[in-house]
Amino acid sequence: MNRNKRIAIYGTLRKRMPAPTTELEYGTPFELLVAVILSAQATDVSVNKATDRLYPVANTPQAIYDLGVDGLKPYIRTIGLFNSKAANIVRTCRILLDEHGGEVPRTRQELEALPGVGRKTANVVLNTAFGEPTIAVDTHIFRVSNRTGLAPGKTPLEVEKRLVRLTPEEFRKDAHHWLILHGRYVCKARKPLCGECPIVEWCEYRQKELP
Repeated sequence: MNRNKRIAIYGTLRKRMPAPTTELEYGTPFELLVAVILSAQATDVSVNKATDRLYPVANTPQAIYDLGVDGLKPYIRTIGLFNSKAANIVRTCRILLDEHGGEVPRTRQELEALPGVGRKTANVVLNTAFGEPTIAVDTHIFRVSNRTGLAPGKTPLEVEKRLVRLTPEEFRKDAHHWLILHGRYVCKARKPLCGECPIVEWCEYRQKELP
């Protein structure tokens, strides 16, 4: 796929979603961090239901640390892998309090040093909370990037590096949100809604399907 097609794709997505953002509900970088840790192998809807219960009670590193693992579990019990996630979140709170003054760090290295935080989670926090032009490759972005030909790759890291390198700078900050929302609601895994797709004319997958 050439640069002009990429510009057309991102330009079209920008017209449809001028101010894209995550569907996770949060008010502070810390609330976003906890929500993203919870979102691994879980839907944003289920995470929002859990944090709706949790955050009115505890939404700071100190408050959640004071709850402890056993106190946190009832609030997130409906989330998959809640036992390990509770342990990771409480350990993360301890590190934030001890090493970062209770604040969420703003570097990838420091974020990835937190329990339960991998590269994808760090990218989401850097992009959504701090406005960095990072791209977190989840299953939706991986699929869209390969299916459309936007940035094909065999691994999430390979796709991420290609997206960062090939995405024009003016689109880089919002590319993460455009692609994840497009994959979630239009370019679905089993039955992509090609007839409703605003970028279908530049999509290599669709072009292969046409006679």
